[in-house]
This record gives sequence, C-alpha cells and structure tokens, in this order.
Amino acid sequence: MNEKAITKPTQTLDTLGCVAIGRNEGERLRQCLQSILGTVRSVVYVDSSSTDGSVELARSLGVEAIALDISIPFSAARSRNEGFTHLLKQYPQLEFVQFVDGDCEVADGWLELAHNALQTQPQVAVVCGRRRERYPEQSIYNRLCEMEWDTPVGEAKACGGDAMMQVRAFQEVGGFNPSLIAGEEPELCVRLRQKDWKILRLDGEMTLHDAQMTRLGQWWKRSLRAGHAYAEGAWLHGRTPERHWVKESRSIWFWGVLLPLLALVLAGVTRGGSLLLFCAYPLLAYRIYRYLRQQGTDAQDSALYAGFCVLGKFSQAQGQFQFWLNRLLGKRRALVEYKIPSRESN
Repeated sequence: MNEKAITKPTQTLDTLGCVAIGRNEGERLRQCLQSILGTVRSVVYVDSSSTDGSVELARSLGVEAIALDISIPFSAARSRNEGFTHLLKQYPQLEFVQFVDGDCEVADGWLELAHNALQTQPQVAVVCGRRRERYPEQSIYNRLCEMEWDTPVGEAKACGGDAMMQVRAFQEVGGFNPSLIAGEEPELCVRLRQKDWKILRLDGEMTLHDAQMTRLGQWWKRSLRAGHAYAEGAWLHGRTPERHWVKESRSIWFWGVLLPLLALVLAGVTRGGSLLLFCAYPLLAYRIYRYLRQQGTDAQDSALYAGFCVLGKFSQAQGQFQFWLNRLLGKRRALVEYKIPSRESN
C-alpha cells in the first residue's frame, strides 16, 4: 500500500495558487485538500454536482468551493478554467497555479520542487512529476494505471490532470478547451508548444492517485473515453506538422475495426482461411510484451499490460465511433465516468 503521512509545510509559496476539481470524491477529496493547505497562497475547489457533501467538506477545511452551473455541460477542462479564473480574480499577483484532481494527494515536497523549476526556467510553461496509484495491489486495473503513469523524465509533449503551470502561459493560449470531455491536457500542451513553450516532467514524486477501479466495466469505460479523446484530438490537431493522435487513431481503427471486420466478412469466400487474421492479435501482444521486457518491466506486468493494450483497441474503437457519430449528428458527448461514487464505495 502506497501511503504517506501529511507533514506540516515549511513555507508558504505566495506566488502559487491551487485549483482542485472533483465529483463525489468523498474522503479522497479530504486527503487531496489537506495535502495542499498551508503551502500555497490560496486553494479553490470546483465541484461538478457532487451529491456526497464534497462542497461542504471543502468549506469545512477552510477552502473556497465553487459549485458549477448544472445547466452547462460538465468537463474537467471547464472546471479547471473556472477555478483558475476565480483564483486570479482574488489574487492577480499569482504567477503559478497547481492543478490537481480531487482523487489525488499531493506528495510532500512536490509544490516546492515544481515551483522552483518554473521560477528558474522561464521558457517552461508546465511541469509535472511522477503520479502513482495509491492501491496498485487492489486490482489489476489499478495496477495498469500505475504502469500507465510511469512516463519518461525530461522534456515532454504533454502532461496529465495534475500539473503546475505558469499563469501567463495558460492565459496566452486561453486555458483548457472546455468542450473536451477527455484529453484536454495534451490538447492544451499542443497549443502551448505551438507558442514555443516547453513542458517538463521532473524526476520527483507528484501525486498519489486513487483510481478505485475494481471491475472490468470500469476499465472499459475509461478505455472508451481514451478512444474518444484520441479521435477528438486528431480532429482538432491532426494536420501537419503536429499530427496529434493521428497514428494512435489509425491504429485503433485498424485493430479494433478493420482487421476483425475483414476476417469475418471474408470467412465465407476464403472457407474460413481469413479467420487466421485473428492470429495477429497475440503477435501484437507479444510485440508489446517484448518491448516492455526490454525496458526492464517484469514478466507478469509486461504480460498484463500487453494483453489489455490489445483488448483496449476494441473499447477505444467504440469511443472513436461514438465521437464521429456525435459529430455527424451534431451532438455533444456526455461525460464518461468510470469511478464508483464515494457514497457507494464505502
């Protein structure tokens, strides 16, 4: 179990504020807010119609809480934008903002480390660090998250939901795209890099994340959401030179739709010979497995990750299809929520 004690901060960073967002996070939200309080100039919590008393919990800790207008569609991007705007109205002198999801606890020392990195590297717009899963042993799905978070240190193309950003860089590109239901962080980073800003992943512990994913259906929804994000990202920034998520989207369509469709449609003509195309899936899994082993991942984790990468092509294809169908019909896709609300999980 990855647990840590909350320690009293040694200093207050007066040029740093924090925006936390959440929906029905319960005690996870308490851990999140307590890990920030006392280190930053101000914290704003933005709530997306929670029914578990999250707003009241935040206020009981002395945190200003904003409940979003339910007449406007929710998104993490919209929540972060509204929190940022509210924070800057109160404290226009802020230079940096830490964004954090309500299911994450900020690691000791992260705020100081990230703050120092942004202060000393003015060309860097965003810094992020190592996000870890709090209970990777709880389920194979949590373990998959733990592996997913482990990305290389150094200059990067994108960040995740937990990241510290320069206020002026965030303002220059107009913040997050509030219409996106997923993939809003990489999309923001595309626009930042187009303005010659840099994104940096530091070699430091950043947050503990509690996915609380114990069911295959939860994993499927999360993977579907990723497929939707890939499709929308490619639609927005798929042209040259960025080609944002074009390769990923093509891979999803090939493995999740085209290959199985060809195998089944041609089965009659080929007297079942086309079904041999399904042998390509274990070969794909083996390629992923071998790559992970070469990177130093142990055999069990490599096999687990490779298997779910292949299975994920189908859930992601569903997400891609839903995006393009909604585009055709002129509809906006509702949020895809995979997590069990806190009131049901206890």
